This record gives sequence, structure tokens and C-alpha cells, in this order.
Amino acid sequence: MTTYHFVGIKGSGMSALAQIMFDKGFTVQGSDVEKYFFTQKVLEEDGIEILPFSEDNIHEGLTIIAGNAFKDEHPEIKKAMDMNLPVIRYHKFLGQLIEGYTSIAITGSHGKTSTTGLLSHVLEELRPTSYLIGDGTGKGNPDAKYFALEACEYQRHFLAYSPTYAIMTNIDWDHPDYFKSEDDVFSAFESFGKQVKKAVFALGDDKQLRRLKLDIPVIYFGFGEDNEFQAKNIVKETTGSTFDVYRNGEMYGNFVIPTYGDHNVLNALSVIAVSAFENILAADVARELRTFEGVKRRFSITEKKNQVLVDDYAHHPSEIRATVNAARQKYPNRKVVAVFQPHTFTRTQAFLQGFADSLNLADEVYLCDIFGSARENRGTLTIQDLAAKTKGNHVIQEQHTEGLLAFPDAVILFMGAGDVQKFQAAYERVLDTGVELVEEKRAIN
Repeated sequence: MTTYHFVGIKGSGMSALAQIMFDKGFTVQGSDVEKYFFTQKVLEEDGIEILPFSEDNIHEGLTIIAGNAFKDEHPEIKKAMDMNLPVIRYHKFLGQLIEGYTSIAITGSHGKTSTTGLLSHVLEELRPTSYLIGDGTGKGNPDAKYFALEACEYQRHFLAYSPTYAIMTNIDWDHPDYFKSEDDVFSAFESFGKQVKKAVFALGDDKQLRRLKLDIPVIYFGFGEDNEFQAKNIVKETTGSTFDVYRNGEMYGNFVIPTYGDHNVLNALSVIAVSAFENILAADVARELRTFEGVKRRFSITEKKNQVLVDDYAHHPSEIRATVNAARQKYPNRKVVAVFQPHTFTRTQAFLQGFADSLNLADEVYLCDIFGSARENRGTLTIQDLAAKTKGNHVIQEQHTEGLLAFPDAVILFMGAGDVQKFQAAYERVLDTGVELVEEKRAIN
């Protein structure tokens, strides 16, 4: 039996796929940079070997799953090709893997991970389900009937999938290093929709998704009256949101979610719609929605020294706006401080004013240097270009986060798709040491 070797195993999708293959009984190993990523924790718990990148890792008996961040010239991939070992790109391998299941692919410019996590949580409790979530979480149930997967639109990778159903959460212009315009993004989504076998569930309040022309049914969900599944009578509280769902104008059920913001109501609505088409009882779905604890790096809360620290993946103006609004719902009486690390120079350049506008919805803004991805590690603009447009013109370094001490009782949002967690970790160390020292000085005086 072959051993599956994952080149770039710490990537969020790769980590999840490795877990799935491990659960299904295959021998799995992988390689990556030696820097710590949160995705490796579960791999290590499973005993999956993670090697430093080296062409010496490649030998007979391996099937290579290649992460999309790494080109064919990567030493391991190149050696595997030279040895005529099977080399399969991540998205193509996943496309083959989902055949034979009732597969539900979740895509959209924003909300993919949260929606995939929510759908996986609901389905797993009610039906045998395998799933791949973009926060690095995967499960390969040997008895699975369903397979829920996050489907990324970047470089049109999702065209490797022909799922039974698809959920489309929205269309927005993101990945400006690849997509030329919103129309370019739309064309990718419509092409993907043409590969879906049974039905597409799309946000009907999104003007781009309303343009879809497919040969299969497009089931629209949203807040508007013209949606087949409509959320109404929404009550937002500090514990979450409650809403009624109407299907074709008829009351379908009342639902409660322990998450915040309009975007999470819409995510839940898409899960309710898919479940209805699979004849899963509304009452069963409602019960499971109540117990969803969220996915990694999506409004993940740590409380420390009277401050609330939130780790969130928001890396686009629309996502920052949603995260700030969620914080306002859960913590209506606290000041909200945004700490943001832009992800990629092209995205920062393309959305410079949009980032400033969404960040300025917070009470205070602090910025970290731009994170250069594996694809792109330099650019012409600097973080100062964004700082000049935001409240306070603050830029912080990992070694100096103590400025955040000025906001006792605040909600501090650490947002970004890079390694903004290191700034939160540094600040937590300040809280664990610096605050205590300040309190000791006060006591002495």
C-alpha cells in the first residue's frame, strides 16, 4: 500500500485532507517549513510525521499530494516527478475523493470556512459525514454518506470538483493578484455552478449570484422577500441570534444560533436550506445549530485581565466589517479596538480605502506590517500608506504591543490571514507580566 506524502502539510486544506486520509486507514506523512502553524497540532496528536522540506524525503512507494502554494520546481515535487512517482495537486485529489458521496461544496468570497464548519457540525450529528474545513480540520468517517468540503475559488481551483450540491455564500472581488474584476470572479463561480449535479444554494441578496444561469435548480436564501428560504424576525442578543425561517412564504421553523452578526444568520440559513432538500427534519437541524462552537480563527475568544481578545481570519474589508459588527453585538458596552495585519501587497493595494473605511468602524485601530504570502513577499506600498488613512495612525511591532494596555475592558480584535496570532501571543505575555508589575507598583505606592 502506498504512503501519502503531503508537500506543504501545514496548509489549512492540506492538513485537513491528511487527517481525512489518516482516518480512512491510509499511511500518511508530510513535509513543510519548520515554523509552527496552528494546523499542525492535530496532526501531531494523530502521530502523523511532519518532516522539514528536503528532496531526501522522496523515495519509492510514495504518492505525492502537492500543496497549491508550491510550484513544480519545488525540490520535493521535482524529485518525485523525476522518479515518475504519482504527483497529484491538492484540489485534483480532493475532486477525485468526493466522488461516490452526497457531496456539498461550500464556496464564496467570504464565509466559506464558517459555513463548512457549521454544515459539518449539523450533518455529523445526524448522518455519517466526512468533512474538510479550511481551518485545518478534517474527518474521514469510514461509513460516510455525506462529504462536506470547502471549495476555494482562487485560481479557479474549485473547477476540479463536481459536487452533488454547492452553497455559494456571496461573490466579491478578492484575490486581486489573480482575478481581474468582479465579473471575472462571477465567471469562475458560474463555471463551477455548471459542474454541480443537483442544485446550487445561493445568497439571493447578492446581485452577482442572482445572475447565475444554470441548467440545475438555483435555490436562493437570504433576507429579501424574493428568496425561497427567508430569514425574518431576527433578534440579536449578547448570547447570539434568533430568527424565523420562511420557505416559499410559509413558516418553516424558528432557529437559534450562538454566533453573531447577519453573516452568521445567512450561513445558518444556507445549512437549513440544504438540509431541507435532503429531507432532514427542521427540528433536528435547529437542535444542532444551537450547539455549534465555531471554527478555528473565526471570532475565537480569550478573556484576560478584563480585556476580551478575539482571533479572527478577517482579511478583506467586508470581513473586517462583519467582525466589528459581531463584536458590537456580543459586547455592546465595550470599546472595540482593531489590530489588523494586511495579507498580501496586491490585496492591500487594491482595497486600501476599503480597509481604512472598515477598520475605522472600530473605536481604535492598530496596524501590523503587511504579511507577504508564499506567493508574494514584497510590494511597493508599506503599512504606513494604510496607517495614514486610519484612526490614530498607529503601527505596532511584535516586541511592542503594550500600547493596547490603554484600553481596559475593551474588545481587541486581532485580524488577518497571515501570522497576526504572534501579536496576540506577544500581547498576552505583556498582560501576564506587565499588568501585574503595574499593579505591584501601585500597591507599593
